[in-house]
Amino acid sequence: MRILAGLLAAALVLLLLASPVPVAVLRNAVFDAYQRLVPLERVSAPAVVVAIDEGSLARVGQWPWPRNRMASLVDAIARYEPAAIGFDVFFPEPDRFSPANVIAQMPGLSPEAVGEIAARPSSDAVLAAAMRRTHVVLGIAGADEPDPRFREAPRNPPVVVRAEARLPLWSFPGYVGDVPVIDAAAASHGLITSGQEGEVIRVIPMVARVAGAIVPSLGVETLRTALDAGITLTPASHGLARLAFGGVSTRIHDDGTAWLRMGPHDEARFVPAADVLDGRADPEAIKGKVVLVGITGLGMLDFKTTPLGERVPGVEVHAQVVENLFNGVSLVRPDDALAAEALSLLACAIGVIILVPRMGAIASMNLLVALVALMGAAGFVLFRTQSLLFDPASPAVGTIAVYLAVVVGTLSVAERQRRALREQAARMAGEVDAARRIQMGLLPDPREAEANDARFALAALLEPARTVGGDFYDCFRLEDGRLFFAVADVSGKGLPAALFMAAAKSHIQSAAMGGGSVGEMLTRAQARMMRENPESLFVTVFAGVLDPATGMLEYANAGHEPPFARRPGAEVERLGLPQGPPLGVVEEFEYGSARASLAAGEWLCVVTDGVTEAMNPARAFFGVDRLRAALSGVSPEARAADVLSIVRAAVGRFTDGAEAADDLTLLVLAWEGARPSAR
Repeated sequence: MRILAGLLAAALVLLLLASPVPVAVLRNAVFDAYQRLVPLERVSAPAVVVAIDEGSLARVGQWPWPRNRMASLVDAIARYEPAAIGFDVFFPEPDRFSPANVIAQMPGLSPEAVGEIAARPSSDAVLAAAMRRTHVVLGIAGADEPDPRFREAPRNPPVVVRAEARLPLWSFPGYVGDVPVIDAAAASHGLITSGQEGEVIRVIPMVARVAGAIVPSLGVETLRTALDAGITLTPASHGLARLAFGGVSTRIHDDGTAWLRMGPHDEARFVPAADVLDGRADPEAIKGKVVLVGITGLGMLDFKTTPLGERVPGVEVHAQVVENLFNGVSLVRPDDALAAEALSLLACAIGVIILVPRMGAIASMNLLVALVALMGAAGFVLFRTQSLLFDPASPAVGTIAVYLAVVVGTLSVAERQRRALREQAARMAGEVDAARRIQMGLLPDPREAEANDARFALAALLEPARTVGGDFYDCFRLEDGRLFFAVADVSGKGLPAALFMAAAKSHIQSAAMGGGSVGEMLTRAQARMMRENPESLFVTVFAGVLDPATGMLEYANAGHEPPFARRPGAEVERLGLPQGPPLGVVEEFEYGSARASLAAGEWLCVVTDGVTEAMNPARAFFGVDRLRAALSGVSPEARAADVLSIVRAAVGRFTDGAEAADDLTLLVLAWEGARPSAR
């Protein structure tokens, strides 16, 4: 079971390291959940978006606007004194409203009209002139293939890479830019590629290699232009690098990308382009800030989905890049994060494999919950305090899978063990049942001891508390015709007591056959037991010898419950007797004997403590008083068997079905007289 769970853990670690699509999807979902739980609060407004929105399109005209109108927009923004202007649009084709294009589209114009139109400057030149009067960064879009219209590398201030090793930056072989006259008027260029329509924007290129040149993203480059500073790119450890310019410093991945720390959509970031053209915009919303010009009209395609689940205009993504940089906010995932996740999974899996089989169900569930919660807390704390991305979901799912495998394996092993135990229990039950039959077979039949002798009657009963027990009785004739009987109780229960009972019965019987007083018989029996008693068990015994001819009873007691006797017409009394310790307790103890002359019709009832200590459902004992009361109710005409039945019935009524705690043994001996009446 542990081997299989270990193999599963190894396979899951390899799967995590390979990061197939399902693992990546789960990981992104966790990182998006972090951003939703703690979205970035907008604490400053270094960037503003001049939005070509639905209202502006309705007031100014449909898109695309003529370049001279775009020039008017640039001049209008410049009057508000921004720090720099970045365009989240590009102009790859000549303006269709330029004079030359208008003449080509209207062949019926008079020569005078053609001359007048041709004398006017092109719309592209007008826009270029407006750009030269301020600081403008033009957007370019990376392309997977070189575009023949844009063969030269983008013109940008150089990015200084402070290392000899070439960084593995994102690379675009080509790009789509602007017509030459407009391109020449720009201060620099910024990459506006940030993902496809509809996909969630999580990672964006802060810098990338475009047609061989290192180009910052639009937000980075516009802020750099505003600060009029050079960019340095410094490789760092763990697959990271540091991007710095003009007092701004941020962590990025060594491929030039970074995870964007997103805040919610905020209309306060936007100023309608029509308001800027009309001079109705709030000057404080634009002055000294980074201005990004972008299209936000609903009919346009430039909308992005953020980790917060919102669809926002693409230009707002660049605005949030500026805010991240300005506020010193970064979010990265180091190269060794994946290794840390794999090690977390491996450590948790090893802990589960080692500990779960040794724990109960509730404890093992608590362990699993604790491990999953610990990894979840670690991931969230790293995100919240260190701006590092650690994925707890994949190790947690792997840990749960290993836990389930261990639990299933443990249950399978437990089921096999239970099956084996059931089979063993069945075998043991058969063996114990056979032992019970053997034990009960060791007990004599009182009728054989009577041998049709009408001078006395004998009845006996033994009920083990378990299948086998430690109580026993014995009765047989001695060589001189007298009756020997004994009732004994071995310490302990079950098989050990039953085995010792067989040995004790044999020793007592052998000692009785040797003759002498009853006390001497018990003394000899104890001597033999002490030599063969490695477990230091003991046995209480009441033994007696009855002379059927005279009714003379000789008896001895080794720590046993004193019996009750009743003469005809008299009350029930306990038999006075000498008391000694149980056999097997005090070595070399010499037991004494006593004699009593039984009257005709007198009976003797000997019990073990299974009678007096029988308990009812309320855990109360039957006790000596109830035994005396039951015996006192016996009629004078009752025989030995009747006395036994009355006592057993009284105990049964008292216990009311409660489980017996000890073996129950009864022996009743009645002397009928020297010349009894015919039976």
